[in-house]
Amino acid sequence: MQRLLRFVVEADGGSRGNPGPAGYGSVVLDPATGETLAERAEYIGVATNNVAEYKGLIAGLKAARELAPDAQVLVRMDSKLVVEQMSGRWKIKHPDMKPLAAEAATVLPRSQVTYQWIPREQNKHADRLANEAMDAGKHGRQWEPSASTAVFDRGAARALATPPAAGPPGDAAAGAAAVRAALASASGTTASAAASAPAEADTLFAAEGSGAPEPAPAAAPGPTAAPASGWGPDMGTPATFVLLRHGETALTPQKRFSGSGGTDPELSPAGRRQAAAVAEALAARGTVQAVVSSPLRRCRETAQAVADRLGLAVVVEDGLRETDFGAWEGLTFGEVRERFPDDLQAWLDSPKAAPTGGGESFSAVTRRVSATRDRLLAAYAGRTVLVVTHVTPVKTLVRLALGAPPESLFRMELSAASLSAVAYYADGNASVRLLNDTSHLR
Repeated sequence: MQRLLRFVVEADGGSRGNPGPAGYGSVVLDPATGETLAERAEYIGVATNNVAEYKGLIAGLKAARELAPDAQVLVRMDSKLVVEQMSGRWKIKHPDMKPLAAEAATVLPRSQVTYQWIPREQNKHADRLANEAMDAGKHGRQWEPSASTAVFDRGAARALATPPAAGPPGDAAAGAAAVRAALASASGTTASAAASAPAEADTLFAAEGSGAPEPAPAAAPGPTAAPASGWGPDMGTPATFVLLRHGETALTPQKRFSGSGGTDPELSPAGRRQAAAVAEALAARGTVQAVVSSPLRRCRETAQAVADRLGLAVVVEDGLRETDFGAWEGLTFGEVRERFPDDLQAWLDSPKAAPTGGGESFSAVTRRVSATRDRLLAAYAGRTVLVVTHVTPVKTLVRLALGAPPESLFRMELSAASLSAVAYYADGNASVRLLNDTSHLR
């Protein structure tokens, strides 16, 4: 009996200007060994990032088809847009995207292709190829395989591609192995998001069993989006972050900027009562298995109150600290608007703008929080972790889980000592379970 072939395609695209000089890169890997089977890259002239990403996807799928037209293909990309559109979960509205998505959907039968989002740092091979293509275009040339150095980034791809040994129930490795097994035996099924059904309040933080996730929503009508057909593969037990904003300090009721560059205030008497209340609520649920905290005092005090009640230790993680608000520390919004109107407006308009006096931009915070999230996911795979942190890190984790734009940070309410929760699955998808719950304080 002939062995069913499986490939991993990693693809990326970029534009230096968006739109600007653009190129794409894609690589076909053997999922059993991490071996590079094919590389594709091309300078495509002036285009947007999304156009380049789609062209990289198409090139990767065509390369896989040339190797084996009946192979099962797992596509991994760091473009949430492309992954969600090609999986049929997001509509394709932009006129430039529709023909490219339609072409990508016809390279191989839809039943043979599964899509997975991965963080950018895990897509280095394809990213390097795309940059090599853009570098070549800058000098009036096209990319040549002989000039490629992208193979030097193969280590990360190999680690992801190599099937891990089966772990205990709920282990993240076992979940990833289940994905690969489902990919090998799939018949007429595309990937769906590993989101789970809404839970009751008392089970939101409970570890999941091996039940199948919900089917993905139906794709938008028309030929441009791949339909989500049936149930997705079992992703195993997710890592669940229970996100706790610290209790009140003296600055909280006054609505003053209080980040990592200020006075590092302690909890107020009200904040200590809030910490005790959330500790009782989490003890009653009984599902938290570890406690991780920002290094700032208000978080460490909140975390310690909960950890003492649960009989756990507090692990301090520097990446969970609040934004450094620079010269705005200790000021109200109105005071900042009066003293630094132009800087404030720039900060409201762009996540790349930093507060006055060497503060930290939201873009910088996002990079820091993303790296911290990935470290914690690796350390606490399949477990429920209480993450005690601040307004910006909590909102950033929720925003990234939802795939929402940066401006959504200004559209979330997050009260002192409130609970939120995000579950992270083995295929890279995330499910927001709770946001700004303060029922334990009433």
